[in-house]
Amino acid sequence: MTEPLRIALAGLGTVGAGVIRLIDANGELIARRAGRPIEVVAVSARDRAKDRGVDITRFDWVDDTAELARHPRADVVVELVGGSDGPALALARASLAGGKSFVTANKAMIAHHGLELANAAETAGLALKFEAAVAGGVPVIKGLREGAAANEIARVYGILNGTCNFILSKMEAEGRDFADILAEAQRLGYAEADPSFDIDGVDAAHKLSILASLAFGTQPAFEQVAIAGVRHILAADIAEAAALGYRVRLLGLSEANGHGLFQRVHPHLVPLSHPLAHVTGSTNAVVAEGNFVGRLLFQGAGAGDGPTASAVVADLIDIARGEFGPPYAMPAAALAQPGAADTGERIGRAYVRFTVADKVGVLAEIAAAMRDAGVSIESLMQRGASADGSVLVAIVTHEGPERAVAQALDKLRGSSSLTGEPMWMHILG
Repeated sequence: MTEPLRIALAGLGTVGAGVIRLIDANGELIARRAGRPIEVVAVSARDRAKDRGVDITRFDWVDDTAELARHPRADVVVELVGGSDGPALALARASLAGGKSFVTANKAMIAHHGLELANAAETAGLALKFEAAVAGGVPVIKGLREGAAANEIARVYGILNGTCNFILSKMEAEGRDFADILAEAQRLGYAEADPSFDIDGVDAAHKLSILASLAFGTQPAFEQVAIAGVRHILAADIAEAAALGYRVRLLGLSEANGHGLFQRVHPHLVPLSHPLAHVTGSTNAVVAEGNFVGRLLFQGAGAGDGPTASAVVADLIDIARGEFGPPYAMPAAALAQPGAADTGERIGRAYVRFTVADKVGVLAEIAAAMRDAGVSIESLMQRGASADGSVLVAIVTHEGPERAVAQALDKLRGSSSLTGEPMWMHILG
């Protein structure tokens, strides 16, 4: 019988336990597809006594997670601990240095240290796999790295955070404000007690930087991602977008051209004719546009024990087959060092919402600032006064450079007419 691929597993949370359940349930099928059995031989976690719904007594228990890198029977280390640095990074480095291939679902670590780890894996002739780091069980990394490998990708974009998409689509369906839906998402387990990593766009930015590297053959550049989240979106913005024929979605979007690499996570107005407008709940969806294959849409569950465990085990099957190709679709030494594109030169339409005092002259002040900055206004909507006496004014611009909108908002900054920060959302074109 062919020797099994033996796994040392770090982290026995939702996903770690899910990996064990999946291998238990589908072990025979996995062995047939991988060409040999895959089995867990060692585990490590914080609490040995915790009931995880799976039997871990059959595995070697290792108190110090770092020691998994030196486990004598393990061929591959799977890291499901999380965090960009600390124990996860130490384990990754030690595993690759010690001759063990490495599988992770850790998007933060790959976004910050993926190039270093890819170099180490390639030098040692080992595998570094991270399908589960982006969009859970959706095989978007494999799709870009292998399925679309012959294509020049024009842009890659999508809904990369299920928490934000749950909140926005719930606001859309029920007309409730952000804070109410966030509290519900926390009760249901869709959002963390401290949700800032999700709602401020950082989680999506980690994932976008990984996708951009795969799509454009560039070194990961998380520090170049322009990030804005969803915490300041109002129910009124959702309603205004609907009236205009759009839905609000937090999108990560990246393009590469002669001006450099563009990467941004930002709320967008998505036309109802676009498939991303119809992605609701905690679902993730990624669009890649290739010059020969056309538009590809990858969609599915972006988190959870089953989908994420599925992606982890898919990586293990690849390793069992001996598929050790470069982590970023080309050798790490061939990845270009990207320069950040100037976002001000991007041409597009925008939605800008102001919360203003209900007094004479406010609309004229806003219109003058837009005129002086060279922004052409397509439409302007004003809604009635709220309980605090403020009024919502929403503007949709004609196509123009983003720099002009930024200059108009700078002109209005500090104005006594504004009672809150403007909300700027790009319109997906």
